Amino acid sequence: MSLGLLNNIASIYAQNNLNQTQNSLQNTLQQLSSGSRINSGADDAAGLAVADGLHANVAALNQSTQNVNAGIGLLQTADGALSQVTNLLNRAVTLATESANGTLNANQVSSANQEFQNILTEVGNIGSTTNYNGNSVFSGTAKTVFVSDGTSSGANSFSETVGALSVSSIGVSAPAAATPAALTNPTPTTSTTSAGATATFALGASTYTVSGNLSISVAGGTAVTATLASGTTLAAAVTQLNAQSSFSSAGLVASQGTGSNANKLIITGPQDTGTAGTNTLTLTGTALSDTTPAGTTAGVGVDFSSTATTNVSHLTAATAQTVLTSVTSAIADVAYQRGIVGASINQLQAASNVASSESVNLTAAESNVRSTNYGQAASDLAKYQVLSQTGISALAQANSVQQEVLKLVQ
Repeated sequence: MSLGLLNNIASIYAQNNLNQTQNSLQNTLQQLSSGSRINSGADDAAGLAVADGLHANVAALNQSTQNVNAGIGLLQTADGALSQVTNLLNRAVTLATESANGTLNANQVSSANQEFQNILTEVGNIGSTTNYNGNSVFSGTAKTVFVSDGTSSGANSFSETVGALSVSSIGVSAPAAATPAALTNPTPTTSTTSAGATATFALGASTYTVSGNLSISVAGGTAVTATLASGTTLAAAVTQLNAQSSFSSAGLVASQGTGSNANKLIITGPQDTGTAGTNTLTLTGTALSDTTPAGTTAGVGVDFSSTATTNVSHLTAATAQTVLTSVTSAIADVAYQRGIVGASINQLQAASNVASSESVNLTAAESNVRSTNYGQAASDLAKYQVLSQTGISALAQANSVQQEVLKLVQ
C-alpha cells in the first residue's frame, strides 16, 4: 500500500469497527438495565410479535380469572342466603310440629302462626334484597361469566342461574322427568292404484322420541316387525325402518312429516296393481309410545303465598300437618337449589384453575422470548468493553501513523 494523506484507511476501518462496537455495547447495556432482550422491533421483529401476542393472552386470562372469581362470589352469596333460608324453615318445622299437638290452646297456636308469618316474610326479604355488586342475586335470570385467552377460539361463556326466591317459590324443584305415553294405533288409509295406504303415528311434538314394537303387514301377508329402542328420534326411526331389508321387501317406506306435521311418523305401503284396496295395511301387534323429553330447567319451589286461611300460608291446628309437609318439601327444594349453586361454583372454580395455569405457562413462554439472558449479556458486556477500549486505541494509532509522512518532507 502506498503512502498518502488524502484518506486514512486504517483510521476509517478503526472508526467503523468502533461504531459497531459502541452500538453493540449500548444494546447490551440496554438489555441489562431493562431486563428485556427485545427493546425495539429492530432487536427481534419475530420475537417481539410472539411475545406481545403471548402478553395479550396472559392479560385476557388474568382478567378472566377475576371474572370467574366475581361469578363465584355471586354464587357464594346466594349459597349463604339459602343457608339462612334453611335455618328459618327448620324453625318453621318446629312450629308446625308443635302446632299439630292437641295440647296447645288457640292463643298458643296463634302465637306460633305469628312467628311462622315472620319467617315467611323474612324469606321473601332475603329473596328480594340479596344482591351482589348491585345486581339482584335471586332474579331468576342468567348471569354470564366470560372466560377468554384473547382469541375467538379460546373464548367461553358460563351461564349461571341461581333461580328465584320468594314466598311463592321457596327453593326450586327438579326438572320434569321424561314421561312416556302409549300411542294410539291409527287406522290406515285405503290403498289405491295411484297411492299406497298410509299409517300415521302422531307424537306429541317433533322433539319427542318414539319406542316400542311395530308390527305391520301388507294385504294380510306375513307381518314385518321392528323394535325401536327407548330414546329413538323420529329421524332415527325413519332411518332404522328403511334400512331393514324385510321392511323394504314388503314395499314399505317410512318417512317423517314436514312443517306442521313434523311430529308424525308415516308408514306408506305399496300401490295397488289391480283392484283398489288390495294392499291394505294391518297394525295388529303394534305397540308404540312417544316420550316427552326430560326437562332441562328447574321448576318453581313450594308456594306459601296463598291468602286463604285454610292454606299452608297460615299455621293453625287444622293446617299444621299440611304446613309441616310443605315446609319439609321446601327444605328439600332449597337443598336442591343449593346443590345447583354448588355445582356451578365447582365448575367456575375449575375454569379459574385452568385459566390461572394457562396464564402461568404463557407468562413463562413470554419470558423465555422477551427476557434478557444475563449470563450471555454479561459476557457480551465484557467483550464489547474490551473491544471499545482496543478500538479507541487502534483509532489513535491510525491517526498517528499519518504523521510519519512529515518525516519524508523534512
